[in-house]
Amino acid sequence: MNVMAARGFTLIELVVTVAILGILAAGVLPLAELTAQRSRESELRSSLRQIRTAIDAYKAAYDDKRIEQRVGATGYPPDLAALAKGVIDIKDPNGHTMYFLRRIPRDPFDPDVRRPPEATWGKRSYASPPDEPAEGNDVFDVYSLSRAVGLNGVPYREW
Repeated sequence: MNVMAARGFTLIELVVTVAILGILAAGVLPLAELTAQRSRESELRSSLRQIRTAIDAYKAAYDDKRIEQRVGATGYPPDLAALAKGVIDIKDPNGHTMYFLRRIPRDPFDPDVRRPPEATWGKRSYASPPDEPAEGNDVFDVYSLSRAVGLNGVPYREW
């Protein structure tokens, strides 16, 4: 009878275990990256919807003559900050301020976190064509400045 019983693992068992763990980890890493990208895409979709809805609400208030009418103005906000700063409701006898956004969301694909949120978006004025968006005297639409392509194959700039 052997008094000393064998304990522990052999070197081959350890190498095989580490190899299996490495293969599993290599499969999980791309899945984690895909999940992170999908999350940022969802945030981009939501942010674009919020800003575009606020721009439309500003335009509707302008058309309803609740915002001061200016000669030559299109009725769209002069900048994104106006949506969060608010404008005075001239139809309200108490002169309350109308707010269209609580805050301006950031573009989740903008790498510079020090930039203010309104600077992370591309802005298209009413006067610019859709295929060549350019800034102008108002903000008709916003788009992502990212050059990356989404999981659906559409560039983020075109969302």
